[in-house]
Amino acid sequence: MKLKQRVVLLAILLVIFIFTKVFLIDNLDTSAANREDQRAFHRMMASLHIELDPRLDHTLQSPWEIAAQWVVPREVYPEETPELGAVMHAMTTKKIIKADVGYKGTQLKALLILEGGQKVVFKPKRYARDYIVEGEPYAGYDRHNAEVAAFHLDRILGFRRAPLVVGRFVNLRTEIKPVATEQLLGTFMTVGNNTCFYGKCYYCRETEPACADGDIMEGSVTLWLPDVWPLQKHRHPWGRTYREGKLARWEYDESYCDAVKKTSPYDSGPRLLDIIDTAVFDYLIGNADRHHYESFQDDEGASMLILLDNAKSFGNPALDERSILAPLYQCCIIRVSTWNRLNYLKNGVLKSALKTAMSHDPISPVLSDPHLDALDQRLLSILATVKQCTDQFGPDVVLVEDRMTLSHL
Repeated sequence: MKLKQRVVLLAILLVIFIFTKVFLIDNLDTSAANREDQRAFHRMMASLHIELDPRLDHTLQSPWEIAAQWVVPREVYPEETPELGAVMHAMTTKKIIKADVGYKGTQLKALLILEGGQKVVFKPKRYARDYIVEGEPYAGYDRHNAEVAAFHLDRILGFRRAPLVVGRFVNLRTEIKPVATEQLLGTFMTVGNNTCFYGKCYYCRETEPACADGDIMEGSVTLWLPDVWPLQKHRHPWGRTYREGKLARWEYDESYCDAVKKTSPYDSGPRLLDIIDTAVFDYLIGNADRHHYESFQDDEGASMLILLDNAKSFGNPALDERSILAPLYQCCIIRVSTWNRLNYLKNGVLKSALKTAMSHDPISPVLSDPHLDALDQRLLSILATVKQCTDQFGPDVVLVEDRMTLSHL
């Protein structure tokens, strides 16, 4: 081979080597992050089933102290929680020492204080599992089982932004009435042979009480977040007007997301990506009622969007309310970690995972099969929406790296 040819060949090989090296360097972090996403998914799948076991062998702390220490600005509970079963067991078995009307809101609930001083929110059963809520996607009473299912979906998606929820049966006559405040007690009544109450809230009516089966009422209990983490309420930028004939701006302005991106706290930090995650979460559960949301106070946009009040979900498995996904299809961005997790959950994995996760719950089965089937169908719609975005703008624009180290000290 002539010297000139050898020089050209070496130059070509050098260029190939340089491009290969640059490509590997550029993709090293992404590949490592993707591998960690896969490992995190397998860890989640391995810990889906939670035994409600009261034992805390390795600590002298109460379950309430343990749960309080879990909370940090970007998580309500950590990825690995060997004590989770013990905390949830306490939530469903600890003695109720006080019962009061729920905090202000539109729907019936009761505020309970359990032995050890822990607050929980009790939402009573209003519908049978197979009842279909007709009308608007946010119609009907709160669904207690939706709170339970939404908590476990939060675990499966890897968000860990929903407070702990577990089902519980309470005896209204022996457990609630003896420790109820006068305000709550005044809303009790007997309908036939069933003990009922209607509480105090915007839509609470004496003519629409929640009734037990005899004295035993099924419901959900949600763990109150520690008082050292006060909440701040925000209007959701994609909230509905709830007025017939009056549309919100996002419902008619195709460039609405551009305006949101220029507004604090969505112009920097993780909040807009949290909104996108929440849209995915809400679409899966059929929750079109997130008109407001909460974060921790004085966070300057850095804390998570906390997934509170998910009870207006799982109302109609046949209704896929696409408008819930508006933040996703209008902004066309999503976290790479969220995208990876959604892809791991396709082909029936989501339905199977959620069914397994909820199987331990005292009120199991939590969801009817049509609702579980709907989750898998809605997941396909989300994946298709992201693909439309990547086809239009390219994956480098749509898939956003935003991974934060979440330390629990």
